[in-house]
Amino acid sequence: MTPSSLRRDASIRDRWMISYMDVLTILLIFFVAIAAQIRLRPDEKPARSPAPAAAPATPAAASDPRQTLIQLRQKLEPYGLEMRMEPRGLVISLPQAILFSSGEDRISPQGLPMIAQIADVLRDVPNEVTLIGYADAVPIHNRHFLNNWDLATARSLRMLELLSQRYGLRESRLSIASYGTYRPAGPNDTAEGRAHNRRVEIVIAQ
Repeated sequence: MTPSSLRRDASIRDRWMISYMDVLTILLIFFVAIAAQIRLRPDEKPARSPAPAAAPATPAAASDPRQTLIQLRQKLEPYGLEMRMEPRGLVISLPQAILFSSGEDRISPQGLPMIAQIADVLRDVPNEVTLIGYADAVPIHNRHFLNNWDLATARSLRMLELLSQRYGLRESRLSIASYGTYRPAGPNDTAEGRAHNRRVEIVIAQ
């Protein structure tokens, strides 16, 4: 083999070695890059998902209307009032003897403290209130009233005016009614029964 052929073979071998080294270098860089990614990935913080939207506030459960009336009754019991629970609501029965003189619709001064106590309790609740006048069966006719129905209506109206004007209850909560001699609480053939029939009822609706 001539010297020139030896030089040519060496040149070819060197070029092959250079190509081989280039491939090794590329592979080394590739593996180093992969190793770097594997090493860094555990430290990466996961993308934070957006915070869930706050759930809308749920309104407080409405209180039981009957429970409200029971609480009102408990507050009024120390005053010795005649009360009863009915489907229409809490009924407070106020006799004429406490509120009015016979045949009159002007509320007597001795009845004002009791009405003030009732008004203080009613002021704390939004319930509607109906004021209902009743009378006994003894006919009445004077210069103010044509009959017992007229008298009973006037008495319930005086109660409405007192509760709204003096004690500050909203008129929009108040209404009046009159049953006159109808729907008696007792027999009309006895003095005691007639006394029960002459009354004004305060009905606190549920």
